[in-house]
Amino acid sequence: METKKEKKFDTVKMAREIKDKLDAKLSKMTKEEIVAYFREQRMKPDRVKPSA
Repeated sequence: METKKEKKFDTVKMAREIKDKLDAKLSKMTKEEIVAYFREQRMKPDRVKPSA
């Protein structure tokens, strides 16, 4: 029988929290405001970029 180890960091939980937070913010915006928000976010210098 396999024993489970306690996780120090739960990636799925973190992803769901981020998604819920963003959903709450975007649900109050119009389409134009959402587009402007993502354009602004894309230009931030502290944005983490994925590496290949």
